[in-house]
Amino acid sequence: MVSVRNVVDRVGPTLLHALQLPEDPPAVADVVIAEPGGSPSFSGGDLVLGVAITEAADAAELVKASARQGAAAVLLKPPLAAKPTVKRAAKSAGIALVQVHAATSWAQLVWLLRTVLDALADESESLENGGDPGSGDLFRLADAVAAVVDAPVTIEDTNSRVLAYSARQDLTDPARVATIMGRRIPDDVLARFRSRGVFRELSRGRQTIFVPAQRDGTLPRLIVPIRMGGELLGSMWAVVAGPVSEERAAAFADAAPVVALHLLRRRAHTDAQRRATAELLRAVLEGRATPRKAMAELDLSDEPHRVVVIEVAGGDGRDAEGPRLALLERISQGIGRRPVATELGGLLYAVVPDTTGPGGWRELRTALNEQPAKRRGGTLRAAAGAAGEIGDLAVSRAQADEALGLLRADLVDEHVVAFEEVWTALALHRAATSGAAAKVADLGPLKALHTHDQANRAGYVDTLYEWLRHPGDPRAAAKELRIHPNTLRYRMRRLLELVPLDLDDPDVRLALITQLVALRWS
Repeated sequence: MVSVRNVVDRVGPTLLHALQLPEDPPAVADVVIAEPGGSPSFSGGDLVLGVAITEAADAAELVKASARQGAAAVLLKPPLAAKPTVKRAAKSAGIALVQVHAATSWAQLVWLLRTVLDALADESESLENGGDPGSGDLFRLADAVAAVVDAPVTIEDTNSRVLAYSARQDLTDPARVATIMGRRIPDDVLARFRSRGVFRELSRGRQTIFVPAQRDGTLPRLIVPIRMGGELLGSMWAVVAGPVSEERAAAFADAAPVVALHLLRRRAHTDAQRRATAELLRAVLEGRATPRKAMAELDLSDEPHRVVVIEVAGGDGRDAEGPRLALLERISQGIGRRPVATELGGLLYAVVPDTTGPGGWRELRTALNEQPAKRRGGTLRAAAGAAGEIGDLAVSRAQADEALGLLRADLVDEHVVAFEEVWTALALHRAATSGAAAKVADLGPLKALHTHDQANRAGYVDTLYEWLRHPGDPRAAAKELRIHPNTLRYRMRRLLELVPLDLDDPDVRLALITQLVALRWS
């Protein structure tokens, strides 16, 4: 139910002030204008605007007639609304009486009231149907606010992204056109406004901010912060011809609470959707959801996808959730489609199609590679599982985790890899893990060589490993050890004196490589 109080609160005290509110008024349905000189005909729940009423007696008669026909309220300008005869008529008839600010345009008020009524009705219907409350009428609200301030308006979030804009944007300047086209304030324009202290003033809670015209041709701006409960939710930007009167600026500012409610509902709905999406994605990654459900509810296409795991390891021990989400926001800028993502076990998981087009793995990889591997004392690592069908995402997730383990152990040089690209490292790591579990390194003379190294720091185990990796090429082996080839030859003679090894036997060499891989890679 939309009440008169709801409408008055939404429009704001600068334009409307309730002088009389009955205890149980009818629900508001529409806005009508009382025609002068004719017999009034209204419907139940109408907001009746006394546009042409000039006499107190006529105003009182309009109030009585409106009440008889079930109207919700009568709206009058001063001084008529506050006349004792009119107030008494409203009280005795049991109808709401609302005073309209004297300088308010009736045409603009009709537009604004109908926009507010549509918004309230949409929200009620959306809440009943489980939909997105107020998601569709931010543009209509922008039009209504533009009518109040008599200037084209954009509604923007705290990151200067455009959420909605009014009509008449063709009457603005190139900066506004670029903002509308790109759905956010261009960086160069943003820098100019920032240098003028605009965003500092927004954060300080100023009611309105006026920015004069700039030398590059950018027209003046009247800016209003959108706040709720002390939190900055966004801002409204009007392109104006010059300084704005206090009344018009106040009317513009009074629209901010209405917009704030829309933004809060929008955010709450988005958060609920994000939580539901994250929960479903976790089920998909753990193999608990069917491919059909994943495709339908996560809006995944019927093509091969990859699971990408991203780790943002901070060096200060603080909660890394913020950096992870900020990273997702950054890498999503310029990508055709924001990846389906969730957090799981302190890691960020994203599902992307294995395509070269917008929103695909290659585009995400490029965005990740553009982020520095070392960031503010922390480390960025990312690994992608192999591409597969939607039903195989749990497998791709396991592969991504395994590849990430290689990055954590510094077993590969890159900080962004794909599973199939690091197969050699994976094969060695798996063999080493199995070998370590079977304690293969404890067999034969290698254990004695390892014990000698621990006691004397001779480096014989590393020397033997590189000699076996580079058969017949002592220069390459010495280069890996950062020693002279003669030093390599000397060490090989010494270690062979220490332990009996027949390095001419291919099975001995193969067994030693297996032991050394288990020792170094596990």
